[in-house]
Amino acid sequence: MGEDVFYYNEFGAYLRGIFGCKVQKITLDGGFTCPNRDGKVGRGGCTYCNNQTFNPAYCHRHLPVREQMLEGISFFAHKYPEMRYLAYFQAYTNTYASLAVLKQRYEDALAVDGCVGIVIGTRPDCMPEELLDYLQQLAKRTFVLVEYGIESVNDATLLRINRGHDYACAVDAVERTAARGIPVGAHIILGLPGEDKKELMRQAVVLSQLPLTTLKLHQLQLIRGTRMAAEYAESPDDFSLFGVDDYIETVIDYIERLRPDLVLERFASQSPKELLIAPDWGLKNHELVDKIKRRMRERSTYQGRLFEGEN
Repeated sequence: MGEDVFYYNEFGAYLRGIFGCKVQKITLDGGFTCPNRDGKVGRGGCTYCNNQTFNPAYCHRHLPVREQMLEGISFFAHKYPEMRYLAYFQAYTNTYASLAVLKQRYEDALAVDGCVGIVIGTRPDCMPEELLDYLQQLAKRTFVLVEYGIESVNDATLLRINRGHDYACAVDAVERTAARGIPVGAHIILGLPGEDKKELMRQAVVLSQLPLTTLKLHQLQLIRGTRMAAEYAESPDDFSLFGVDDYIETVIDYIERLRPDLVLERFASQSPKELLIAPDWGLKNHELVDKIKRRMRERSTYQGRLFEGEN
């Protein structure tokens, strides 16, 4: 599959363009919780969420951030000695603490040798102006990317999955962050209950109107111990879980409608086998990416091919 063929804007190429070398994200657990769990916004969290699926084997919540970074780097360094690293605060809501605590966690990670920037995963209802003030200054001396869990642009869906915020909240957070000159990412789940193919294609158009730099997609997965798993057991007809071929076609249709300059970081999530109920495709992420590219070549298509026609 010729590397000179453009299918979509790849995250790895985006990072190489910034840093001039291979860059790996190190997943960190900052010890935070979530306002949708502790009662500030809600209880029980989002219906699909089990944070055990987020942390890789090298990430241990009980360790200080610096030690987590060092363990993560040792996990990858033997493969690529010249690699550089991004501190990736992923689990739960990584802007949900006092500014003093957040600054300490972030700075501890950035102080580790080889760390060239930070990626912060959070909710759109957890980005106060004082934190944006700090991140704007931080971005002048290191790479900063803020990723918002948007999940859906449909308010009825957000209510059903107990997100605790509406789409307007996501728009506000993305726009306020981008206005500070900080790159902004979004996370979306494809296949949430009640969202059909037509709604997903509309979603691609709607998201393209936001000042996003990066976008992550992944398939809905049913995870043990979640409220959604219980809902599925009770009413399986309410769910339309993707088969792998149908998902590939849907993702490509989605990519065709996205703004051409969006950087696409991911198309799927891999949950631990012991936690995953369905769908189980038996594919590693890179194998799915290869299938997507192969099918895009067969369809003679690329990111943004239908963007102008949709707008």
